[in-house]
Amino acid sequence: MEKKNKKGINRREFLQTGAKVTAAAMFAGLGTSKLFGAPFNNSFGTPVERIILNNGVQMPVLGFGTLYLTDDLGERCVADAISLGYRLIDTATIYGNEEAVGAGIKRSGIDRKELFVTSKVWVDDSGYENAKKAFETSLNKLQLDYLDLYLIHRPRGDVNGSWKAMEELYKEGKIKAIGVSNFTPAQIKDLMDNFSVKPAVNQIEAHAFFQQPGDHKFLKENGIQMEAWSPFAQGRNGMFVNETLAEIGKKYNKTNAQVSLRWHYQRGIVTIPRTSQKDHMTENLNVFDFELSASDMQTISKLDLNTTQFPEWE
Repeated sequence: MEKKNKKGINRREFLQTGAKVTAAAMFAGLGTSKLFGAPFNNSFGTPVERIILNNGVQMPVLGFGTLYLTDDLGERCVADAISLGYRLIDTATIYGNEEAVGAGIKRSGIDRKELFVTSKVWVDDSGYENAKKAFETSLNKLQLDYLDLYLIHRPRGDVNGSWKAMEELYKEGKIKAIGVSNFTPAQIKDLMDNFSVKPAVNQIEAHAFFQQPGDHKFLKENGIQMEAWSPFAQGRNGMFVNETLAEIGKKYNKTNAQVSLRWHYQRGIVTIPRTSQKDHMTENLNVFDFELSASDMQTISKLDLNTTQFPEWE
């Protein structure tokens, strides 16, 4: 289930609000409210593009996040996502769902070579020996022979020890690319100054309300791919009912969610939206058949509050 939060509502909860009639009509394709954007047209058919990381590895620009998707639900959601066309699957040790993700991959029946699987080493497993053990544990739970991307989840603990271990695993071919998550430019620069392998990715909070232009600029200048977790801010601050996004969406017959993902895409940012609803999975994929104008991009840039929407995760 999509997690409820204090600052906003998720898409399922939206259908149960006072705007239920209008919203239900919108999602059923029966009408459009000026507040809620365009009805979702379920017509995905464009393969997800791939970008090239700084080591030559190709990574899908849009993937499937799995936070909170555990056990049978996680397995089903991963299998569904793959069946719809997702090829980037993102998980982490701390999510407690690597076994479910692995089972979903197996259930999908897809060739392993078609997938790009990411996991992350948690703070409790930082350090050279611990990181190596954590990696093997993740690999076993996922039932895989290698990972496409392995990240240090938080810049805490023995970061240098973890990176040394990851460099070795990368050079042994057990990881196709290594990177970090929630690192500042200064913390990334420290790794670059002390190790031979540059991070390929930095996965950070990024969405319309926290756009991180400084980090974005630094990462682009240093050839490190920016990846956004929670590109919808988990519905916080009214993401799914934001009038600015809705007005833009009506021009292209797209929802707020689709406008948000397209905005990330045009900034060159990889996204990993998470949902347990198959219709929403399809909706999130259907963002490659339109282009936001320069004016649209500028309008969305003005939504930036320049502050995290997840202070509890700091």
